[in-house]
Formats: sequence, structure tokens, C-alpha cells
Amino acid sequence: MIWFWKCDRLGPDIPITHFLLYFHKTGKWICKKKFKSFGKNSEFRPFAYANYPSKISIGNNVVIRPGSMLFADEFSNGEIIIEDDIGIGPGVHFYVNNHRYDNTNIPIKYQGYYPSKRIKICKGSWIGANSVILLGVKVGPNSVVGAGSVVTKDVEPFTVVAGNPAVVIKKLKETK
Repeated sequence: MIWFWKCDRLGPDIPITHFLLYFHKTGKWICKKKFKSFGKNSEFRPFAYANYPSKISIGNNVVIRPGSMLFADEFSNGEIIIEDDIGIGPGVHFYVNNHRYDNTNIPIKYQGYYPSKRIKICKGSWIGANSVILLGVKVGPNSVVGAGSVVTKDVEPFTVVAGNPAVVIKKLKETK
């Protein structure tokens, strides 16, 4: 029982804390306890997952929808930063690390991981459903990641990207 409270994880595989997400007040309470920071009017909905939420910052007015997976890492540079006013569709995955695969004499599953790299989603962006954001990526302010995209490189501000791997579809006109 104590492990469920103390583990650095949220999701359906942690039933006690997951149950709290179904209720607004207790959901907010557990998120404020578990995440590095958790902003006003933000939600972490049931059936979303967070590994190492103590390394994840969620700004104001952000909703993490069901099926989304935020995989931070307890070690250096393994954080995820989601700024204010971000739209995130269901089933979006964030990964701050990747398996090593450079030694062909060893099966990949035994090679460990490359060093983790921070992911940052800047203010006002929209991440479409079922997208994957990979290690080291920064999505610039007011940018759009099309549904189902795999983002392997930084996205410039005011840019729409889509595809696998994600490529620039168009630049948005910046209004002042």
C-alpha cells in the first residue's frame, strides 16, 4: 500500500492514485503532490500515464488526455516541460530517452539507453492525437504537430509539422 503512494508514477497500473484522478479535487491534489509543478486549470485524466512525474512540469490550462504517456527519466536531463495553454490530443507519447543500438554484437534490449534529453513544449502549441515527441525535442510557441506525427527534431515557432518523421507543412503568420 505504501509503495503505491510513494512510487514516482501515475496511471492505471497504480490503482490507488489512479482512482483519485476520477474526482476533480482529489485528482488535483494527487497531481500537485506527484508532478514537479502542476498549473491552474490543468488536468491529468484517468488512463493517462506518467513515469517520474517528479521530473515533469505542467503549466496552466493543460489537459493530459487518456492514452497519453509521459515518460520522463529520474536521471539528469530526463525532464518534460509543458508550458501554459497547450492543447494535447489523446494518445500522445513523450519519450526522453531511447535504447542504445550501436553495438551489433549485443541484442538491443541488453545495450541500455542513450543519455536522456529534455522535451519542452512551448506556450500556445497544439499536439495532435497519437503523436510521438522524442528526446531532445523543443516545440516552439504557437506551433502545431499534426495528428499521428513522430517529431524527431525541434519545431520552430509558428510552424505546422506533420508526418513520420514530422516535416514542415507551413509557417503560420505571426500576428501582433
